[in-house]
Amino acid sequence: MLDLAFGLTETSRLGCQIKVCNEFDGIKVRIPDDDMSLSPSSSRLPPPSSSASTSKTSSTDVNEGVLLHGPSVDWSAPDLQGTSLVSDTLQMMETDTEFKDLTAKIARLGKDGMTKEERSRRRRALDEIGIPDFLNFVTSTDYDDNGATARVVRNGKLMRSEPNILQLNIGLYCNQACNHCHVESSPLRKSETMDANVASRCLQLLRDSPLTVDTLDLTGGAPELNAQFRLLVSMARQWSIETGRPLTIIDRCNLTVLLEPGQEDLVTFLKDNRVTVVASLPCYGESNVDAQRGRGVFRRSIAGLKMLNDAGYGDNPDLRLDLVYNPSGPFLPPSQSALEVDYKRELMENFGIRFNNLLTITNMPIKRFADFLAKEGKMKEYMELLVNNYNPMTVDGLMCLNTVSVGWDGTLYDCDFNQQLGMGIVGEGGNEVGGKEKGKRKKLSVFDVDSLTDLAKISVRVDNHCFGCTAGSG
Repeated sequence: MLDLAFGLTETSRLGCQIKVCNEFDGIKVRIPDDDMSLSPSSSRLPPPSSSASTSKTSSTDVNEGVLLHGPSVDWSAPDLQGTSLVSDTLQMMETDTEFKDLTAKIARLGKDGMTKEERSRRRRALDEIGIPDFLNFVTSTDYDDNGATARVVRNGKLMRSEPNILQLNIGLYCNQACNHCHVESSPLRKSETMDANVASRCLQLLRDSPLTVDTLDLTGGAPELNAQFRLLVSMARQWSIETGRPLTIIDRCNLTVLLEPGQEDLVTFLKDNRVTVVASLPCYGESNVDAQRGRGVFRRSIAGLKMLNDAGYGDNPDLRLDLVYNPSGPFLPPSQSALEVDYKRELMENFGIRFNNLLTITNMPIKRFADFLAKEGKMKEYMELLVNNYNPMTVDGLMCLNTVSVGWDGTLYDCDFNQQLGMGIVGEGGNEVGGKEKGKRKKLSVFDVDSLTDLAKISVRVDNHCFGCTAGSG
């Protein structure tokens, strides 16, 4: 249980484990600034009138959060069907101090300047605790010539395996602006969106790649709000049916998009094309979700889940519905299997919701979350937490090894995190990928390769944010 405590240090102890006696007179005790309690004991609800509450992490318990609207609330939210969250999100961004400060900082430093600054902060944090860069750490820690690490780290480089997943970030526009979003999506990012030319090329690459590529993973932003989303889904599904080639199509869904105007038939579209829905729900309590993702998001999310359940998602084996949890602060997620039990119990008992599996992910120390860590003075503490929980068994299962990530403009990346840091896959036109500009090293795009296997000779680009993918269960 102590492993789940917030702000853990070497001297941390659970209160129930301490027997108070006279010898404790004068002792100094530091109570953590926050907690990650999911029990019914917490009573810290954000005041309904507080606009700042949308940007503060909270660990209010599930039962308290559920009762914010009272026991008679209709969680199918018929009053919200066909209404947009965008205006509320924009209002929050205009009034929230943290978003305003971050927007001003981006305007001052530029996106590249922000990326360079956060990279320097991660490096300084590791210097302070005496830790080398990620790849040197991996090759010097629990390295076994016959082990998992040796299978993927060769000649000091992290080498990719056969590609299985084509992941497309088809645009950064979103109806939400979550405060730990590593993509920094929002309703303001209208221009960063995949066009038909890039989408068509991605479909061609999928068709021309070997049978090992069996998953098309669509993400954003809110990918469903991109004009190419339905084209990509319908064409990929039609092609898989015509060729008899198994293909899993994943929609990384924020749930609230299902209620947006113009998306009234979205659930039916997903069902008809047998799309697997991987939906974000960082907690099963209202106040937690609204604190991290914006006021009103939880109610809309529950309504979206009920719509998916009504269509057969979570029940029909062909209609898979998985949920995603990420911590609300600088701590690691708890046990995935144990938390899944809690999620299934609470969502069923309180809302009658069914789903298949819960996926827990670690917050990556990049973008909005990196800015949060810097403001709170916790970058060193968080990087140390990631390092101390390094798990060598995660290395040969890293998503960058079997995934090719494509940005909205067609640029190729090893993963979605590298994508947001501008760390594109770099290759030589003629020597490694058969491109048109022989001998010239450059960031590669979907137009520079004939098949995803053309990238096999190019090593994965790594940096110190990669500690986030090797901490705990990865």
